[in-house]
Amino acid sequence: MINHEFYMDLALNNAKAMKGQTDPNPLVGSVIVNDNRIVGVGTHLKAGEPHAEIHALRMAGEKARGGTIYVTLEPCSHHGRTGPCAVAIVEAGIKKVVIAALDPNPVVAGNGVKILREAGLEVVIGIREQEATQMNEVFNKFITDQKPFITLKAGITLDGKVATHTYSSKWITSEEARQDVHQLRSENMAILVGINTALKDNPALTSRIPNGRSPIRVIMDSTLKLPLNYQVVTDQQAPTWIFTSKNHDSDKRTKLEELGINVFVTNSETTVNPVEVVDTLGKEGVSSLIIEGGGNINAAFLKEELIDKIILYFAPKLVGGKDAPTFLEGTGIDEMQNAIELTNTDIKPIGNDFKFIGYPKYK
Repeated sequence: MINHEFYMDLALNNAKAMKGQTDPNPLVGSVIVNDNRIVGVGTHLKAGEPHAEIHALRMAGEKARGGTIYVTLEPCSHHGRTGPCAVAIVEAGIKKVVIAALDPNPVVAGNGVKILREAGLEVVIGIREQEATQMNEVFNKFITDQKPFITLKAGITLDGKVATHTYSSKWITSEEARQDVHQLRSENMAILVGINTALKDNPALTSRIPNGRSPIRVIMDSTLKLPLNYQVVTDQQAPTWIFTSKNHDSDKRTKLEELGINVFVTNSETTVNPVEVVDTLGKEGVSSLIIEGGGNINAAFLKEELIDKIILYFAPKLVGGKDAPTFLEGTGIDEMQNAIELTNTDIKPIGNDFKFIGYPKYK
């Protein structure tokens, strides 16, 4: 009996290895099997380049004829920057197509399967569907809502502190946890902090891993306090976008723009609305955003129900102190029954710390 899960797992693992390379396109992997032998393997590498199915078909050549193709996402049916994969599969003589998840893209949305079935191919849907859907959580949101998938990340002590009462914060977490954060940055298109975090830390907000990409650096700065000599302005390591209010220093804006910084003036008179920031990022094609802001920025995004995923690195340390900052501040929830629950949670050790992942469930 053919083990569909075995071949689909191979396709999923190959697709996951490309995380951070394909956006705003999805992660997709494909495997072609004929006579119980793998004859073709393919992965989507980058937007605008051939899709996973095409790579697998090219590897298989004539050995694809009469075989079975496994693909983690429904083959496309439209002409974009590449041709329709569903048609290529039919023309290659494939007899059976096993699909993990249907494509939420309205342009595809079942049309790929329709082409395959109308051509007489057997189509099986739903093998490792949950895994494939979660793997493409960024793409699935962006393609339907045109807004970035937003991850809130923080390194905290067991009592929830991000610094001591004197604002000493280096380092809360282990080297292994910090390396994981750099990988996370590399996988996201943009990273956001508030002006207070920027002023306090003068951060580079780059991804310091081999062959990793650095995300677009987004700073919420309502009056343009950011100094011109700070790293995010001068280092040229990644684009820097600043969101400000109408009440900003126009001369400072001119100087920042002359240095290559993109300044977005929002509609607010005094503050920067997180909703407007997210809408603008979506319109600019940013499909994923990681927030590494302070407690007030984090609370503002959570209050507007903009956070899709939370990643916390817990260090087994205690700081204490009612004045020590926490990763989530603001006014907070009024009644415990209104607390935001986190679902699909997972926790695992990393170095001397623990990495927690959860998804907010808004009421």
